[in-house]
Amino acid sequence: MDKIIRVFLVDDHQVLLEGIRSLLMQAPGIEVAGIAVSANAALEAFQSSQPDVLLTDVQLPGMDGAALTREVKRLYPSVMVCALSMSGDRETIGKLLDAGATGYILKNPGQEELLQAIRTVAQGELYFSDEVSAEMMRALASRKEQPVAPQPVLTSREIEIVRLIAKEFSNARIAEALFISERTVETHRKNIFRKTGTKSVIGLLKFATMLNLGVVAALAGLY
Repeated sequence: MDKIIRVFLVDDHQVLLEGIRSLLMQAPGIEVAGIAVSANAALEAFQSSQPDVLLTDVQLPGMDGAALTREVKRLYPSVMVCALSMSGDRETIGKLLDAGATGYILKNPGQEELLQAIRTVAQGELYFSDEVSAEMMRALASRKEQPVAPQPVLTSREIEIVRLIAKEFSNARIAEALFISERTVETHRKNIFRKTGTKSVIGLLKFATMLNLGVVAALAGLY
């Protein structure tokens, strides 16, 4: 039996908050661990709720969604964060990703996309709505004209793994695709992070895109 995904919801719009809770309560394999209308209330509730995924609004009173994400990742590293926002501008997206979010969707998702986003980030993988992926593409494309410092050389195997990470493959799927062990995949990932000077998947994706390793296409859903 698959593990139940416990989701904590944060949004200062009570009607929207109740609507999402109602939807998730009817979804198989998902349990609402709690709700809050502010970041501070969420952090207090986290001590006893123990969620797997935080689904948070970006614009919150007081501490905003990026600050909440950063604090949650500091205190509860295993909790995955998906941002839910009205804004799809690159600055806002960048703040949430830098804070530690691995998902970002706009507040117009259908039921299936919302559930897919939650299930994807719960597995430690990336999820971006189409609009967000398109904006990331535009932002990254605009950086191509800027001079780039010399980059460390990755082996052909490491480049293969970066491409698969960009396509949201887990370590297990990468191992299966490349006919290697998960331990070998993890070793390659550590070497890739060391060589690129990155500390997270988001940082690695930014680096890979600068090297034109197919990440932009993957984010756009073209693969």
